[in-house]
Amino acid sequence: MSNWTPDSWRSKDIRQVPAYPDKAELAAVEERLSSFPPLVFAGETRGLKEQLADVAHGKAFLLQGGDCAESFAEHHADHIRDFFRVFLQMAVVLTSGGSKPVVKVGRVAGQFAKPRSSDNETIDGVELPSYRGDIINGIDFDEASRVPDPNRMSMAYRQSAATLNLIRAFASGGYANLERTHEWTMEFIKDTSSYQQYEELAKKIDDAIDFMRALGITAENTPQLRETKFYTSHEALLLGYEQALTRRDSITNDWYATSGHMLWIGDRTRDPSEAHVEFFSGIKNPIGLKCGPSLSNDDFKRLLDKLNPENEAGRLTLITRFGAEKINDELPRLVELVKSEGRTVVWSCDPMHGNTVKASTGYKTRPFDSVLSEVKSFFEVHRQLGTYAGGVHVEMTGADVTECVGGSSAVTEADLESRYHTHCDPRLNASQALELAFLVAEEMRDQRPIRPRNLAAI
Repeated sequence: MSNWTPDSWRSKDIRQVPAYPDKAELAAVEERLSSFPPLVFAGETRGLKEQLADVAHGKAFLLQGGDCAESFAEHHADHIRDFFRVFLQMAVVLTSGGSKPVVKVGRVAGQFAKPRSSDNETIDGVELPSYRGDIINGIDFDEASRVPDPNRMSMAYRQSAATLNLIRAFASGGYANLERTHEWTMEFIKDTSSYQQYEELAKKIDDAIDFMRALGITAENTPQLRETKFYTSHEALLLGYEQALTRRDSITNDWYATSGHMLWIGDRTRDPSEAHVEFFSGIKNPIGLKCGPSLSNDDFKRLLDKLNPENEAGRLTLITRFGAEKINDELPRLVELVKSEGRTVVWSCDPMHGNTVKASTGYKTRPFDSVLSEVKSFFEVHRQLGTYAGGVHVEMTGADVTECVGGSSAVTEADLESRYHTHCDPRLNASQALELAFLVAEEMRDQRPIRPRNLAAI
């Protein structure tokens, strides 16, 4: 990597970039961003990599989730709090199911840019540039809103900073205290089957805390009971923004992208010879790689070589996104290739993107049954091949939205229009997210190692 620099990606072919009309203004905004403080720090990022190394070795589990695309309009404290509380519930369920630490990584404080299948979209005969996320242009379907505006990068930076500040307060200021597990439940979940399951688990946690308190172990003297580590992630699509926030660590002299703790390369930008892979090859953050059906074995090998040449545990998370109908045919070949190459990776399942369909009402949606099916197949493939299913990656929210059909909340296609609030792709609501967590917990129990009994003590 001696030839790598934060801007070496600019000499490569690139996809999914907006056509900014004023290049001088774009350069000025990027220059200004390069003087802003980092959003995250290298030491935090190294801490996440260490935890992901535990996942790669089967000692922990990765929960990654959040909004499909963050928006400027939805940026308020209640929205962030509700997401965080449902995320905590999911993590508690998974910790109980797997009897392992859960590494918590949110799609938050940076998930603003979205790849699109077409540069333009047409509505009622009017063609305009596609909406690419609030960091690039506006969602309103009018000419002024759809012009890419570089000043939106500054707005995204400031929103990310504010979001991070609030989440850090929640994570370390007592909101994540395990004594509050009952208080995390959203009111609208209480009529679902997942609520009763969660309350039973919360009661077990209460009993355990009472037992530990009797031994003198309390939230006051044991930080692990009242605090949690929470990390941020996003798809690093807008490389000018990422370069502007890339810094050289004063301790290690390595380059880190300080826009988030973990970044990932999307399914549409993972060409080994192009700009996004070039940028990712030089930063020291833990990184993710979306792996879909179009990923060939040859390109997969090249990506493994370029993105993790030293085979460092915790460096690379492979986020599979095949769809319920294709995962059993596609995932085994990638797993077998990684095994034959002797690579150490985190395997994580994205059961959302491969299961997107258009409802009869015209809305994009994701059938919850398909989401569950892909997760089950993900675990089953890894069981059959003797590898570790290490995580899930979901688009979800703490709000009572109606965007994905099915689940115990019984969202139907007719319900979609009532609370369809996403700026891009459909998300699981809080009830569906918790229901998914219980399914994953059951799958995690099945891959627990069997502990030998101490016969001498019987």
